Amino acid sequence: MKELKEIVKAYDAALQAGNSVALAAVVHLEGSSYRRPGARMLVNDEGELTGAISGGCLEGDALRKAMYALSQQMSRLVTYDTSDEDDMTIGIQLGCAGVIQVLFEPIDPNKKDNPIQLIRKALAIRQEAVMVTLFNLSNKNADQPGTCLLMESNGNISGNIPIPGMEKVVMEDVLLVMKNKKSLFREYQADGISMTAFIEFLQPAISLVVVGAGNDAVPMMQIADTLGWDVRVVDGRNTHARPERFIAACQILVSKPEAVLDQLPMDSRTVFVMMTHNYNYDLSMLKALLPTQIPYIGMLGPKKKLDRMLDELRQGGMQLDDAMLSKVFGPTGLEIGAETPEEIALSIIAEIQSVMEGKAGGMLKSKLDVIHAREDIRIEKKNIFNPL
Repeated sequence: MKELKEIVKAYDAALQAGNSVALAAVVHLEGSSYRRPGARMLVNDEGELTGAISGGCLEGDALRKAMYALSQQMSRLVTYDTSDEDDMTIGIQLGCAGVIQVLFEPIDPNKKDNPIQLIRKALAIRQEAVMVTLFNLSNKNADQPGTCLLMESNGNISGNIPIPGMEKVVMEDVLLVMKNKKSLFREYQADGISMTAFIEFLQPAISLVVVGAGNDAVPMMQIADTLGWDVRVVDGRNTHARPERFIAACQILVSKPEAVLDQLPMDSRTVFVMMTHNYNYDLSMLKALLPTQIPYIGMLGPKKKLDRMLDELRQGGMQLDDAMLSKVFGPTGLEIGAETPEEIALSIIAEIQSVMEGKAGGMLKSKLDVIHAREDIRIEKKNIFNPL
């Protein structure tokens, strides 16, 4: 989400400066690539780039394609085949072995629901959303409708499906993506019309709450902010929980542990890490957090500390089931040999990322399969009048 926020910010700056802009987006991929579908980059008419669609290897050519789209005021779909060993420009020299489809869309600032405005709405509040991008993969010279619709989890819909007869079937898939919380690709076919859709599931950034405003919380906030996470610090000591000690984006809360949850917004993307070095404060916070739907509760310190806390909670009459215990991570962090506060922060942030993405957190060299599952980018065909 950080990249999208930066793109919206760059768009606003470009408008203020009188520049025109185009949005480049990876809309499909076969094989491997540094960036996945959903990666975006904003290009203004002065050649400034915000975001990225690759590791840097495609950006030079993408800049030229974006400028051409701007000059023609027409969306274009461009294929980059990095698996072609005969292509000395973007083939053998990259080694990505992927076929990347990139859509270039000139942005009309006068259009109410242009792609940037849809992205802006998706970022406006912390909720899940689904965004639809339509493109003609079978005929790249045909009209490319582009980013056209956003549905938020509260039911609000912005934009529309611009192809008559496709609205109902596309919206059925939009609801499916919202339900399954997983993006999909669909090729709709009807009476000689073929249109591919990237129906993208968007979710809020991770919200990290660090309980404890000691010096070791500072690198936690810095790394999390770099990732674009929402960050907050909670402590009972106003001598430690001071804004000048943390990054500007960090929200500070001075509170007793039993009152913390009433003062913080929380959802399924909110995680807690307890590092106050105060046993009783952490114990009270753990007691308050266990019954909630928080997916990750990290506890700094040795395992025996956590075991003692859990025993005390049981002795106090609290019923601890497997669901509660499965979300408690103590000691918090991945085993990477961390010693310094910065290294410890890195190990904790990495563990949170792996847990939130449902990954084991192991070494990629030990992974038997490809990094990203191929079925996630398979295009399923759907006949509009006779759905498969």
